[in-house]
Amino acid sequence: MPMQIDFPFRFDALGRAAGTTDAEHVRDMIEQLLFTRPGERVMRPDFGSGLMHAVFAPNSPEIASALEFTTRAALQRYLGDLIEVQALSVAADDAVLQVNLVYVLRATGERRGDSFQLGQAS
Repeated sequence: MPMQIDFPFRFDALGRAAGTTDAEHVRDMIEQLLFTRPGERVMRPDFGSGLMHAVFAPNSPEIASALEFTTRAALQRYLGDLIEVQALSVAADDAVLQVNLVYVLRATGERRGDSFQLGQAS
């Protein structure tokens, strides 16, 4: 069974590119999508979720709702063939951005819940 390359890229104990499972590879792809700013990738300028713009933005229920909507749309667009989003919440507190996601892997039917955080609490 072929292994996927782990993210972030690193070497394993044998000096080879570190591998990961298919499920963890999908999680890695979600993380890359969430924390990539649109326009950051040269050949895919529309790739990303736009969450990074919200790290220092003022908080409000309306902004949180808009972030959840745009994040869900990005997940559907770029990873919709791999996952089915069941629940998504986005919260920004000072300089910490927290994303909680519950999804089903389409290939296996496995239900997963992951948290992604950017920044550190003071």
